Amino acid sequence: MSRHPLIKVPPTKSTLLDLKKQVRFLEDGHALLERKRELLTRLVYERVGEYQQLRRETHAALQSAFHWLGMAHLRMGSRALQQAGLGIAPSLRINIIPKRSMGVEYPAISAKKLPMEPVGLLGTDASFDETRKELTDATLLLTRLGESEMALSRLMAEQRKAQKRVNALKYNIIPRYRDTIRYIQSVLEEEERNVLYQIKLLREKKPRDER
Repeated sequence: MSRHPLIKVPPTKSTLLDLKKQVRFLEDGHALLERKRELLTRLVYERVGEYQQLRRETHAALQSAFHWLGMAHLRMGSRALQQAGLGIAPSLRINIIPKRSMGVEYPAISAKKLPMEPVGLLGTDASFDETRKELTDATLLLTRLGESEMALSRLMAEQRKAQKRVNALKYNIIPRYRDTIRYIQSVLEEEERNVLYQIKLLREKKPRDER
């Protein structure tokens, strides 16, 4: 008995031929999806290593930046630090463009350091310039980390989707077609045996009628 529900089609020779063509198409699709799943899995593992390395680098950069920020706060005081920070030109130029990998789209972030203009205010300390530099470096790493995290998240989602499709084809759809093909073949074979049996009976009956 079939383990999968049969496809509701008439058990004819033309149906059998159509189903065989369809199952070959499904098997080709399964092979392509399996290949895509393998490539996505490999890409995910590569991205995981890159993401973990960026997390470590970003964490270290933020620790250093906040160390210098604390130093500047102690030496200059919060009010002078706030005033020095007002009107400072950006130290980064960030562009976001769409990028695709294995059919998966995610935002690619490109960041470029800009020359840091001198503050030119009394009461600033060397630690303030170091803080600006460290925060710029940390922000640069954060943009790379953000891109890596978004790409990894979307690649993992696509990999899971491909895995579900592969499993559906392998364990449900293709077996249904194969079971239906076997069922139709058995029906047609049974019909053929019945026809042959009827022909045999007619042949045996003919000589008796001629007597």
